[in-house]
Amino acid sequence: MQKLVKKTGGVATWACLPGFPPAVIFPFTPPERYGMRSLYEFQMLMYRPLYWLGRDGGTGIDWDLSLGEEPVWDADGRTCTVRIKPWKWSNGETVCADNVMFWMHMLQRKGPRFGAYVKGFFPDNLVSFAKVAEDTVSFTFDRAYSRNWVLLNQLTMINPMPKAWDRTADGPADATHDPEQAEAVFEYLMAQNGDPTAEDNSHRMRWPDSPIWSVVNGPWRLREFAADGSVTFVPNEHYSGPNPAQLDEFRQVPITTDEQEYELLRQGPHGPGAIQVGFLPMGLGAAGGPNPLAPHYELHPQRLYTIHFMALNFLNRGIGGHLIRQPYIRQALQSCMDQEYGAREIYQGYGWVQTGPVPVLPHSDLLSPELGPEGRWPFDPERARQLLSDNGWDVSVSPAVCVRPGTGPGEAGEGIPAGTQLSLSLRYIEGRPALTRLMTQFVADAAKAGIELRPQEVFASVLVAEDGPGGPTEQYPRTWELSCWNGGWVYNYPTGENLFQSEASCNFSNYQDARADELIARTVLTDDLSALYEYQEYIAEQAPVLLTPNFPRRLFEVAANLRGFTPVNPYGLINPENWYYVEEEAS
Repeated sequence: MQKLVKKTGGVATWACLPGFPPAVIFPFTPPERYGMRSLYEFQMLMYRPLYWLGRDGGTGIDWDLSLGEEPVWDADGRTCTVRIKPWKWSNGETVCADNVMFWMHMLQRKGPRFGAYVKGFFPDNLVSFAKVAEDTVSFTFDRAYSRNWVLLNQLTMINPMPKAWDRTADGPADATHDPEQAEAVFEYLMAQNGDPTAEDNSHRMRWPDSPIWSVVNGPWRLREFAADGSVTFVPNEHYSGPNPAQLDEFRQVPITTDEQEYELLRQGPHGPGAIQVGFLPMGLGAAGGPNPLAPHYELHPQRLYTIHFMALNFLNRGIGGHLIRQPYIRQALQSCMDQEYGAREIYQGYGWVQTGPVPVLPHSDLLSPELGPEGRWPFDPERARQLLSDNGWDVSVSPAVCVRPGTGPGEAGEGIPAGTQLSLSLRYIEGRPALTRLMTQFVADAAKAGIELRPQEVFASVLVAEDGPGGPTEQYPRTWELSCWNGGWVYNYPTGENLFQSEASCNFSNYQDARADELIARTVLTDDLSALYEYQEYIAEQAPVLLTPNFPRRLFEVAANLRGFTPVNPYGLINPENWYYVEEEAS
């Protein structure tokens, strides 16, 4: 048998998902661009967070790759102390407590402009935070919280920022010590980032040479950002953490459609323009059986600790908003989503049914047993018809027509006049054949219940910007009704403050419910699973988002001679610094 030996250097090219080029380099990512692509697959290669999620393919924290040591709690469970490891920034600065304080002051002043911020939670729930030594910070909370929640959902937000970033257009500033200066520093850094929602990449082409963004502490630095969205990383020669990069370059290339990417894979992993890490598109040759691209590629599903859903715009000011705010209409819509069909046929055996707001896989005791294998609203168009009929709709016509207006029992609900047709717009991203099939089936099944859905395909980054969370603005009037970007939420710890808390930055549906807020508040105060169960059962009943079948984020196709890729991180972070090539040893 020929012996394989490790090869030094080389280039690995990664195919991005269609429609999602990296849009933000500043690791204080705003809600409209807060997602895995910019954070986990781009920023964190250069700027390491305080805590690194995922270890050896499992959930939890990787302490070796984290800048922070394990938190130490005081006796009353309200104060935790964190020691920061003395890694180096590429300009020679040492990662330290000041870098954490700089971040915290910005979060304190600009929280609503950060995608993971939730009003009333971190940092609003802190009595104080302080530098207690050059390498140590402390956080004192207003009460005792679940320690799992604090570590996984709160402290993981923190991205220490170097002193070199503490400046404005007028020169050096001191937001590190003076939180009053954080506003001006934030505005300067966002200006250096450029418009996060812009489709043109001209401002992003300046990032590699920026005196701001070239100061990194991760294993990679950005060498090029091309006009077409292609990105090239090279090793950070000043990296002081574990696992330095072994490749010469790591490239990320934009992809327009699944079909384009699949054709590149079929050409193989060698030669000009070849892809070494791509994905097998659902519905384009993917099947639960043998890998169609073997032996040149190995297939590795990217199964994440996630839920998939489409958003419903509770803040829509038109008739669509009045429809969406009726629970029975949301429940009817959910009853028209055939998750089993999607998981089995569209996602070809790789998918699975999602029952509520807590991920079904990997299996854990965090999932309420009361929701069962199908959840509160399994696929049942006849049940959907009955819900509508029971609440004032004539379902003998299509679309159904409101015949009993009003707010009493058996009536259609507030803001829905007699004669209203049950019709809603449905926007979803273009270029994903599997999603198109799912949406086409959803439209057909909803019609059986008397619900007209008007589908429209939209370029991914445009849809995310236009249909993002929050109320209408001059730039984005937020007139959308149903919106699906083929994604959802990857949890650290599956409480609901990011998605379902009123006014949360990533509350994509703009859902507001006092009971939901109360139940979410309980989940973060205790590790008692009954609180987590009650919360998820209520959200499943309310259907503030429409659950869609879960599936791997990607079916990774990895060049057969590229090693170190597995195990796959369950949160979506990547470690290309671990990758290396092997070759046959000359005899």
